[in-house]
Amino acid sequence: MGFTTSRRLGFSECDPAGIAFYPAYMRLLVDVTEEFFAHANSPWPAMIRDRRVGVPTVKLDVDFKAAAFHGDKLDFTLTVIKLGRSSLELAVHVAVGERTVWTARQILVATNLDTHRAISWPDDLRAGLAAFEETNDV
Repeated sequence: MGFTTSRRLGFSECDPAGIAFYPAYMRLLVDVTEEFFAHANSPWPAMIRDRRVGVPTVKLDVDFKAAAFHGDKLDFTLTVIKLGRSSLELAVHVAVGERTVWTARQILVATNLDTHRAISWPDDLRAGLAAFEETNDV
């Protein structure tokens, strides 16, 4: 069961021809990932300020499939592929309607923001993230 949300591709995210500028996709991915964590009952402001838990991306593999253009509605789906002791692997699918624009595999790691070392996911954060884990049930 994945998390879905949408973003409209704005003027500032495109090149002069109106085609999405790929670095803008990464900024959008950060925003969508933050929204995903909020829906998993782990809002970043509380995690960062109050709990001192960070989630840096340690690996990101992106495959660009088709162009997106100024004004397009990008539909994002994030699915938890693997929830490890301190890591989280997400599959990202971005589409405009039925057309896949790009896909990605992203690995984030829970860290203590004071020591900058990996930590185990706190139980409540783990439970919220597990709700979006891909299952093989038929």
